[in-house]
Amino acid sequence: MSLKPVCEPRSELFYQAQRNELVLFEQAWRHGLPVLIKGPTGCGKTRFVQHMAQRLNLPLHTVACHDDLSAADLVGRHLIGAQGTWWQDGPLTRAVREGGICYLDEVVEARQDTVVVLHPLADDRRELFLERTGEVLQAPPSFMLVVSYNPGYQNLLKGMKPSTRQRFVAMRFDYPPAAEEAHIVRREAGVDAALAAQVVRLGQALRRLEQHDLEEVASTRLLIFTARMIGAGMNPREACLACLAEPLSDDPVTVAALMDVVDVHFS
Repeated sequence: MSLKPVCEPRSELFYQAQRNELVLFEQAWRHGLPVLIKGPTGCGKTRFVQHMAQRLNLPLHTVACHDDLSAADLVGRHLIGAQGTWWQDGPLTRAVREGGICYLDEVVEARQDTVVVLHPLADDRRELFLERTGEVLQAPPSFMLVVSYNPGYQNLLKGMKPSTRQRFVAMRFDYPPAAEEAHIVRREAGVDAALAAQVVRLGQALRRLEQHDLEEVASTRLLIFTARMIGAGMNPREACLACLAEPLSDDPVTVAALMDVVDVHFS
C-alpha cells in the first residue's frame, strides 16, 4: 500500500490563537525541536499546524495515522514497474529532503515499531535512516517533526511510550472560551455574530452532557458545520440533527436526548 501525503494548499488560513502556542511553536522550530500537540477532536490541532506552515513558509506533509501504518508508508519503498525497480520516498522522507514539516495526526494509532523510526529524528541526531537503501539523511535546519493525538483515546494498549513522548516539546489544546469560539464559528462558517453565539451556546450545553454515554463532546468543527448549514438556509433543527446529534452518538435514545437540548436553544 502506497501512502499519498496530504499537501496543504497555500491559501490564507484563519487561526485564532488561544495562549502562547504561536510563539512556542516558532521557537521550537528555530531550535530544531519536535512538537507534540495534545487535545480533543476538532479543537484546531490540524488547523494550527497548517497555519504555522504558512506562517513559516514551509512545505507541509500530513499523514493520518492508523493501525496498518507501516514504517515503509512513512519512509518509502521500492516499486516495480515497466521501467524496472525504483525507490519512492514516503512523506516523512520527502519532508526531510525538502526541509519542511511532517505532521503525524493521531500518532498513537500507528504501530509502535513504526513510531520508533521517528526517534533519531526527534533527538539531537536529527537523522533519518533509510534501511532499504542504506542512506542516512541529515535533516536540514528548517525540517520539523510534529505529532498529535487525543489523550481521551489513550488506553493501556494505545498510548505514547515515555521514551517517545520525552523527545518532544508538548502543547495542550482545548476548546476555546465561548467568546473566542463564537468568533471562530462566525469567521469559518460565514454567518452573523448572533447565529454563531447561539450555536456556541448550544455546543457548550451539549458538552456538559459528556458523562451521558458520549465518547466525544461537540467539537468546534461540528459547530462550524452546523452554523454553515443553518446560515445557508437549512432548518436549524435538521442541521443540528445532521451536524451535531448524529455524529456524536449511534444510540437513538442518546440522539433524542441531544435533540431535547437542541430544542431548548432553537425553539
